Amino acid sequence: MRLNRLHMQHLTVPAHKRIALVAHDNRKPELLDWVREHQAQLKQHHLFATGTTGSLIERELGFPITKFKSGPLGGDQQIGAKIAEGDLDCLLFFWDPLEPQPHDPDVKALLRLATLWNIPVACNRATADFIITSPLMQTEYARRVLGFEDYLNRFDAKGNA
Repeated sequence: MRLNRLHMQHLTVPAHKRIALVAHDNRKPELLDWVREHQAQLKQHHLFATGTTGSLIERELGFPITKFKSGPLGGDQQIGAKIAEGDLDCLLFFWDPLEPQPHDPDVKALLRLATLWNIPVACNRATADFIITSPLMQTEYARRVLGFEDYLNRFDAKGNA
């Protein structure tokens, strides 16, 4: 489906961001090291995570994390749903590009939704560093999102494309 007109809408992202933290098993130690390094910045935001990752981070930081199910058990999809509902502002996903995952389709769907809804995504430590230290992390931000009117109205009243 090709959109004929580009309709953009602006969604206000608050200064107090809602950040999702996800890491594949081989990348969990690196994410834990990263959250230790950026603990002061992370305390200013509301953190969400998939199950195991969230428990590890919560223990490391000593403050509460909203936890979803483990990624392969539906946690990636839960985070994707929160992105689609406008309830998450940023995704920091330390994924393992060298290890096949049984839930690879869920990972792809999660990254597709983050792109579709135009939220910042970091898939590695360097990008996470750039995001967390950005001045935009401390202020409101007008996030531009493609309006989906053409897509939603692609059929006329008779069901014709």
